Amino acid sequence: MSLNIPDHSEYVVFAEQLANYSRSMLLTASKKVPKITIKSDSSYVTETDKAVEQKLREEIQNKFPDHGIIGEEFEDVNRNSDFVWILDPIDGTAAFVAGIPVYGTLIALAWKGMPFIGVIDHPLTDDRWLGVSNRSSFKNGIPITTRSCNDIKKAYVTCSNPDFMSENQLRQFKKLRDRVAYVQYGASCFAYGTLASGRSDFAVDAGLEAFDIFACAAVIEGAGGIVTNWTGDNLTFDMDGTVIAAGDKNQIKRVLELLNTSQK
Repeated sequence: MSLNIPDHSEYVVFAEQLANYSRSMLLTASKKVPKITIKSDSSYVTETDKAVEQKLREEIQNKFPDHGIIGEEFEDVNRNSDFVWILDPIDGTAAFVAGIPVYGTLIALAWKGMPFIGVIDHPLTDDRWLGVSNRSSFKNGIPITTRSCNDIKKAYVTCSNPDFMSENQLRQFKKLRDRVAYVQYGASCFAYGTLASGRSDFAVDAGLEAFDIFACAAVIEGAGGIVTNWTGDNLTFDMDGTVIAAGDKNQIKRVLELLNTSQK
């Protein structure tokens, strides 16, 4: 039975308003050397991460008090709501700390646990991707679509960082890496934006959480692509950390086969 997907117009406008807030804060913060703290998982967090997420949470709670919120820096709120906002104030905090302009803000709205609306905002390059799953996506207001990939051997793949993979996951990843034309590392959320724009073919990552990928998934799916975990299952709030994004839906089965074939 098909789901009666809600109208997205009001939520899209609001998501862009949130992105405007985060963009202004990040542009200001980018001019200073940030104060950092090391979290329990050994990742960086800055005062800007927390300030941006707090601002976005306040705006959401004022506008939609019955909606849930999942964010990287603070506790979940009402995550069983039909509508849940998922926030990553700075995707690529390590790059932000180093002054490398490959970081952005991820803002997603999930509906019934599925990616629905997504914004990838990249202030330092003045780029913004906006998407509604299975409907449409835009980069800087211009419609975008993913590209087809007729031959895995010619595929351009991105990966945020293989250091986030377990030993077994790295072995799986290498089976795919050895079959494709090229793998570009780094770029964080920007890499997912470029996939949605038809500039790359696949993105393969591990060690991610919902706030790292739900916004990217909505943008990619709106542009005609597909995003799953490494076993082909849909993303969830309690995902296993693995992600495959494919611009060409027809190739997702082949990518899954390569990742999951027995080592010869």
